[in-house]
Amino acid sequence: MRGKMVDVIDAVVFHVGKTQQVRTVPRLYRADSSCAHTSGGLEFCYPMPRILKFLSNCSHLLALLAVAVLLQVSSAQTSTPTRDAAPKQDSSKEQSGSAGVPADNLSEQKSAQQADSSALVLGPGDEAEITVYGAPDLSGHTRVTSDGNISMPLVGYVRVGGLTSSEAEGEIEGQLRQNNILNDPHVSVFVKEYSSSGVSVVGEVVKPGSYSILGPHRLFDVLQAAGGLTEKAANRAVISHRGSENPITVELSKDPVEMSRHNVEIKPGDTVVVPGAPIVYVLGEVGKPGGYVLGSGGGITVLRVVAAAGGPTRNASLGGAKMLRRTPSGLQEVPVPLKKIISAKAPDVPLEPDDILFVPNSKMKEILNGGALATTLGAQALYRIP
Repeated sequence: MRGKMVDVIDAVVFHVGKTQQVRTVPRLYRADSSCAHTSGGLEFCYPMPRILKFLSNCSHLLALLAVAVLLQVSSAQTSTPTRDAAPKQDSSKEQSGSAGVPADNLSEQKSAQQADSSALVLGPGDEAEITVYGAPDLSGHTRVTSDGNISMPLVGYVRVGGLTSSEAEGEIEGQLRQNNILNDPHVSVFVKEYSSSGVSVVGEVVKPGSYSILGPHRLFDVLQAAGGLTEKAANRAVISHRGSENPITVELSKDPVEMSRHNVEIKPGDTVVVPGAPIVYVLGEVGKPGGYVLGSGGGITVLRVVAAAGGPTRNASLGGAKMLRRTPSGLQEVPVPLKKIISAKAPDVPLEPDDILFVPNSKMKEILNGGALATTLGAQALYRIP
């Protein structure tokens, strides 16, 4: 646009300059003309029409200049929105980009919340080393009381229960400023022992007890630290988180894929309970007498447990099989038609946890005795039924 304006102005200037050139015209002298004549008979004439034409050209020049100015203003106005549009587009891109930021922020906040939930916090019984730089009289060893406080000279009690070490440092620094003890305190909190950050493992594990862990661990790490599961352990574990009233149940499968999926995170302060699995006992004339741990499937029948025990021996008296069941009134003896069950002439009998199935010998009469039975059960091997 600026190049076009320069071309228009050059054309106008050239036109005006051409019209303003002084021309010498040889004319005869007339008395009524306003021409100046010379001694050579020549005269320079400047008639009024030419002056009027010059003024007209000047007006045209002014008009062209005005048009050029208007064109320049309009072009500036059109270019300004374009320039304004670019920042708007940039801002829109930034807004669109920032629209994606909240999702990242949410994930970061979630990860931060998870990190905070799994971070080690001070609790009752924890031992800490407090160091106040430049004030050794305020430094020293301390232990968190049962109500979550620590005692410091000139400050008194400072509540640090439930805080991380960095949060406890800020809390102590705030107390030092608030009590006008130090203007710009710098405090360091080093926790020597996290007594309250252990994980309790109870139930059917080899070494039940409390295990101190620093940071988050996995379920199988804790069970391995407790020596693993016993033969009577069920195929599940119940986990209770500190401060939560809703425990979760995790299946302990032998499938590698299920194991990795159920290997949940254990945090300091959690309690892991491995309950005992239901057991039924098969004694007497069977191939493998002993206790049979039921799997996650639960219920089992007489025929199935006899088959798992290797079946009856040749000396078994199938017609004299009996079952002992524990009831609120004591042990109850229930006859079991094992011969008819094996011959499919009688329905199978379901068993309940702690039931005892006894298959006697056909050549000698055996009487079920409670005391002898307890001794026998304690010496029997345990087998697991999937």
